[in-house]
Amino acid sequence: MAYEYIKENLRAVNARIAAAAKKSGRSAEEITLVAVSKTHPAEVIKAAVEYDASDIGESRIQEAEPKISSLGGIARWHMIGHLQTNKVKKAVRIFDMIQSVDSMKLAEEISRQAGEINKSVDCLIELNSSGEESKYGVRPDKLINFLTRAYSLENINVAGLMTIGPFVEDEDLIRAAFRLTRELFLKGREIVGESFSTLSMGMSDDFEIAIEEGSTMVRVGTAIFGPRGAL
Repeated sequence: MAYEYIKENLRAVNARIAAAAKKSGRSAEEITLVAVSKTHPAEVIKAAVEYDASDIGESRIQEAEPKISSLGGIARWHMIGHLQTNKVKKAVRIFDMIQSVDSMKLAEEISRQAGEINKSVDCLIELNSSGEESKYGVRPDKLINFLTRAYSLENINVAGLMTIGPFVEDEDLIRAAFRLTRELFLKGREIVGESFSTLSMGMSDDFEIAIEEGSTMVRVGTAIFGPRGAL
């Protein structure tokens, strides 16, 4: 079949997830795999779902909207890219989870737009765990205050944290960023409770390290779908 490589790639990624979980004394069932399909067409996503991918991640509203419109609710759809406030109305309608809440203005707009359609949106707060100026996300020293305010919004379910590890080869720096995120995640759980259960850390290059540091969700694109497509 044309997409047999996706089946093999998913099998390989899931095996790596299981090995990393076992190494850290955890079960693979604790880890949710989000298959990141940005720049890949709808038929590729459909094939991945047929091969048991249950969660799909997209980064851009204008790219995701026609795919989701075409495919419907075949998977749980995650918005993982930076979200502008003027795109929130569409985002709350088409996504099941928004992983990139990085400002109070954005959180308030998500809540407002979700309220318009009587929906409660699962959201993750994006943490800038590496301190890199080029990255979006709430600063670690502002996280708890931000979380407390976001938690009070009526139409948002603050379900956890998301971070992007530093793009470096130094594993110690990557681990430090993930470790900090997990520490703040545990503090957040004390505020929100058991529903604050998702720690989204790790991508194709570092998801095994992320799992060892406590991640419950990894976002993997290239290792599943191959190099980015032409969309």
